[in-house]
Amino acid sequence: MGREAQSARLSQVLDGLERGRGAVVEMAGEPGAGKTQLACWLAEQAGRGGLPVIWARAPRSGEGPFLVFRDAAGRTGAAEGSDPADPAAWYELIRQRAAGGVLLVDELHRADPSSLELALRLIRSVSSSAPSSSPSSPSPFVLVLAHRPRQSPPALLEALDLGVRTAGIVRVEAGPLEVAAVAVLLDRWRRPVAVGAYGAGAPDAAMPPAHALPGGSGASAAVLHAASKGLPGYLRLLVAAGFDAGLWPDRAGGDEVSLLREAAPLLAELGALSGPARAAARAAAVLGGTFRPADVARIAGLGARDGLAACAELVRADLVRPAGHGRRLAFRHPVVGQVAHADCELPFLLDAHRQALRMAAERGAPAVERARHAEHLVDTDGAAAARVLAEGAAETVTRAPAIAARWLRLALDALPARGREVEERAAWELAHCRALIASGRIREARALAHDLLAGGGPRPADPGPAGQPGDGGARLTPRLLLRAYAVCADAERLLCRYEEAEAIARTGMALLPRPLPAVLSPEATELIYEYGLVHVLRGTHDRIRPLLREAARARTEAGPSASAALGVLIAFCDVFCGDIARGAPEVTRCAALVDALPDGVAGHTPDVLALLGCAELYLERFPDARRHLQRGLDAATGGAQKHIRAHQLLGLTMIDQWAGRLDGAERRAAEAEELARAVGAPDVVTLATAMRAMTLVWARGRRYGGEAVALAARAVDVAALGRGWWATSAISLLAHAQLLGGDATGCMRTLRDGGGGDGLPQVQPAFRPSLLALMATAALAGGDAVGAERLLADAEADAGRLGLPLQWACVHRAGAQLRSARGEHSGALELFERAAEAFRGGGLPVQHAWTLIAAAPATAVVRGPGAALDVLARAESMARSCGAALAVEEAERVRARLSAGTRPALGPHPSAGPRVADLWSALSEREREVADLAAAGLRSRQIAERLFLSHRTVDSHLGSAYRKLGVSSRTALARALGPAVPG
Repeated sequence: MGREAQSARLSQVLDGLERGRGAVVEMAGEPGAGKTQLACWLAEQAGRGGLPVIWARAPRSGEGPFLVFRDAAGRTGAAEGSDPADPAAWYELIRQRAAGGVLLVDELHRADPSSLELALRLIRSVSSSAPSSSPSSPSPFVLVLAHRPRQSPPALLEALDLGVRTAGIVRVEAGPLEVAAVAVLLDRWRRPVAVGAYGAGAPDAAMPPAHALPGGSGASAAVLHAASKGLPGYLRLLVAAGFDAGLWPDRAGGDEVSLLREAAPLLAELGALSGPARAAARAAAVLGGTFRPADVARIAGLGARDGLAACAELVRADLVRPAGHGRRLAFRHPVVGQVAHADCELPFLLDAHRQALRMAAERGAPAVERARHAEHLVDTDGAAAARVLAEGAAETVTRAPAIAARWLRLALDALPARGREVEERAAWELAHCRALIASGRIREARALAHDLLAGGGPRPADPGPAGQPGDGGARLTPRLLLRAYAVCADAERLLCRYEEAEAIARTGMALLPRPLPAVLSPEATELIYEYGLVHVLRGTHDRIRPLLREAARARTEAGPSASAALGVLIAFCDVFCGDIARGAPEVTRCAALVDALPDGVAGHTPDVLALLGCAELYLERFPDARRHLQRGLDAATGGAQKHIRAHQLLGLTMIDQWAGRLDGAERRAAEAEELARAVGAPDVVTLATAMRAMTLVWARGRRYGGEAVALAARAVDVAALGRGWWATSAISLLAHAQLLGGDATGCMRTLRDGGGGDGLPQVQPAFRPSLLALMATAALAGGDAVGAERLLADAEADAGRLGLPLQWACVHRAGAQLRSARGEHSGALELFERAAEAFRGGGLPVQHAWTLIAAAPATAVVRGPGAALDVLARAESMARSCGAALAVEEAERVRARLSAGTRPALGPHPSAGPRVADLWSALSEREREVADLAAAGLRSRQIAERLFLSHRTVDSHLGSAYRKLGVSSRTALARALGPAVPG
C-alpha cells in the first residue's frame, strides 16, 4: 500500500529476468519503513511467475562465517569436501542456488565480515553481467539487498552508491507513506487478513495488528501519519497501543500489552545490546524526550566513561540519535522509547523515576518535566507527588489537556478528601473539569461539574427551568462557586444545551453584586464571559451587550488575556448585530491586543481567536480573519480544544470556499464535522455538514447537486429551527444550495421557515442583505417579480446600514437580475459590473465568475455576442482554476444558448416533425442529453467535460443517436431537431 512506484520498478526487474537479464536491487529505508514488506511483495510476485525465491537474513547473534547465507545455502558448508570457510566455494554455491530466480537478503546492515564480503562479490558479479545465450554461462538472477543506510558499513554503502551511479544497481527507497495510503491501511487493518496473505517466507511482522483501530477518517489518518512520520512499522505500533492523539508524544496509548506484543522485532533489537547499553536504554526511556548521557549514566548506575560508551553503542545501533544542541540524545522515534519503558520491571521504574524526579528538582526543571516522573510515584509518595502533578497540569493544560486531565485525576485520587486539603481538592476538581473540556471529554466534565455543584452527593437530574443544579456546592468557597457555575455552563453550552447553560450561568450571575464592582475577580470575569458566550450561541446578543459593557468598564484581576477576551466578545456582538460603526473600530483595537499576547497566554481563553476571526469575517477582513483563525488552529495541537478547533475550521472553510480553494474547504468541513461528532456537539455537526454540502455543489456541479442538497437537508432536519447561530447559518447554506440546484421554491421555504419570515428577523444582521437578495433571486426564478422587488428594497435598506461592499455586491447582482427580467439590459449590466468588481476586489473568484456568467446575456444585448462570449471565456477560465465545476457548466450552458439560441434542454423543438419526435423518444436519457448538447454546437470534448464522460463514450452515444434519428452529422442533427428559437 502506497508503494506503487516501487512495485512498478520491481516488476520491471522481474520482467528483465524473464528476458535473461539479472539485476541488483538495493532496498534502502529507515527502520519501520517497510523494506521487508516490500521484499515479501516481490517474493510473492516472483513465485506467481514460477521463479524460485531464496531468503537470506542476517541473524542478531551467532558464530562462524557466512551467517547471513547459511539458510540460503541449505547447509552449513560450502560444498562436499571443501573448506566451510572458503569464500569462492560459498560464492559458487549461492550463485548456483539463486540461478534463474530471486535471492532476497534482509537486514544486510548487520552482516558479519565474511557475509559482507560475499555480498560485495555478488554485487560486482550480478551488476556487471550481461545477457548471454551460451548454455555454459551461469543463469542470471535478481539479488535484492535490504538494509538501513545509517547502520550499514561504509564498504557496502560505497559499492551500492557506485552501482547506482553507473546504472548497474536499481535503488528502491522505502520512504514515508502518503496520508492517503495511511488512511487505506487503517481501513484495511480493520478487516481480518488470512494467514499467508503476504506470501511464504514473510516474517510474522508482516501481519497487521489485531488491536481496535481509531477512526479511519482523513483527519485521524493525518494525525497518525504525522505521529508515525509516515513509516508503517511505527504506524503499526501506535495502532497496537490504542493511539491517543491527546497523549502523544508522551505516550502512544493505554494498551502496553498489545504494544509489547507488536514490538517483538524492536524488543529483539534492544535484547541484542550489551548489558550496559540495555541499562542505558532503560534509563533513557525513564528520562524521556531529549536527555543527556550524564543523566543516563547516573540513573543506569554506570560510571561516566561506561555511560558514554553505552550511549555510543545505542547510537551505533540507531536506537538513539543526536538531538538538538548540547550533545543531547533522543530515541529515533518516541514510540521506541515507550516500548523500552514498557519493557522495564516495576521496581526499576519506581527507583529510576524517583531518582529522575530528584534530579529534575535539583536543577529547577519545569513542573511539566517533574510531573512526568511524579505520575509513576503516586502510589508510593502520595500527597507530594499529587502536588507536583497539579503544578504540571497547570503548565500543560493549554498545550496537552488530555495529559493535564490524567495528572489531575491521579492527583485527586492521591489527595485526602478531608482537613485542610478540601479547598485545594475542590480547586483541582474544577481544573480537572476544564482539562476534560479542553480535551473533548465534555460529557464527562459536565457530570463532574454537576457533582461538584451538588456538594459531592448524588448527582440530580438535569437542572430545571430555574437552573438550580443542587444545593449550591457546600464544599466550595464563594469564589470557587462562581467558577463552578462557569465551568458547568461551559460544558452545557458546548453540548449545545443552550437553555440549560443559560439557566446555570444566570444562577451563578445572581451571586454577583449589581451594579458590578469596580474590580472583578478572575472567577467573576470568567462567569460573565461564559454567560456572554451562551447568549452569542443562542443568538440573543442584544440581551447581553449592556452587561458586557458594564463588565468592560471594570478592572479585572484576571490579567490581559481575560481583558482582551471580554473586548473581543463585545466587539463580536456589535458586529453580529449589525452595529458596524461601533464594532469595526473595536475589532481593530482588540486585534492589536490579541496579536500582542503570546500563544501560551492567548491559549488560556481559546474562544478568543475564533471569535475575533469570525468578527473579522463578518467585516469582510478576510486576510485578518484567516490569520487569527489559523493561529488558533495551530495552537490547538495534541488533541487540545477540539470544540474550538471545530469552530476555527468552520471559519476557515467559509474563507476557503469564498476564495475558491474548494478542495481545502471540503477537507476542513469534513474535519470539523468529525471533531464535532467526537465531542457531541450536534449543532456544530449541522453547520459543518451544510458547509461541506455547499462546497460539493460548487466543486462537483449539477450532476451531484441533488446529492449535496439532500446531505445539507438531512443535516438541517436534525437541528431545531430557530435554535440560534448554528442553525440559522446552516439553514442559509441549505437555501443557497437549493437555489443553485434549481429549487427556487425550496430555497424560499427554507429561508422563510428558518429565518423567521420574509424579513428574516432571526438571521445574523451582518449577512441579512445577501440572504434577502438570495430570496429575491428565488422569487424571480419562481415568476414573482413583485415579491422580488419588495425583498430587494429590504435588502438595499439593510446593506445601506451595514456599508459592507460584498453584501452590497450580492444585492446589486440580484437587482441586475430583476432589471434583466424587465428588459432593462443597460441598467442590469451596470449593476452586474459593479457586483463583479466588488467580488473581484474582495478576493472571491467563484462569485466573481458566477456574476460574469449571469451578466453574459445582458452583455450580448448591450455590447454584442462577441463581448458576451469574451465575458464567458474569462469566467470559465476563472472557474476552472478554482475547480468550480458548477460555474464551468453554467458558462458552457449560457454559451450554447447564446451561440445557438434558447433551445429547450433535452428535447426536440416543438416544430420538429412527428417522425423525429417519435424517434427522439426512442433515445436513452444519456443519448438525448448528448444529442441536445451536440445540436447546440458543443464539441465532443466539451460535452465529455460537462457530463463527466470520456471522449470515446460521448462519440459512442452520439453515433447511436445518429442511427436512431437517421442522420449522419451534427448539422443534420440540428436540422432534425428543428430551428432555434430567437433569444
